[in-house]
Amino acid sequence: MKAYRFLSGDDTSAFCHKVTEALSKGWVLHGDPTYAFDAANGVMRCGQAVTKEVEGPYDPEVRLGQL
Repeated sequence: MKAYRFLSGDDTSAFCHKVTEALSKGWVLHGDPTYAFDAANGVMRCGQAVTKEVEGPYDPEVRLGQL
């Protein structure tokens, strides 16, 4: 099964660390990153989709961040 996650966060080094951690756990970048202004909070926000091949069938109870 292919698992999918969308990582998002403020445009800080913490977001880059979040993506780097996912890559170190075997997740693969999927598509281009996104970058947008969050007018409600006055900050730039980043997003990046990642995928990972995992064993077994889909289970909505699985915490994707722990795969």
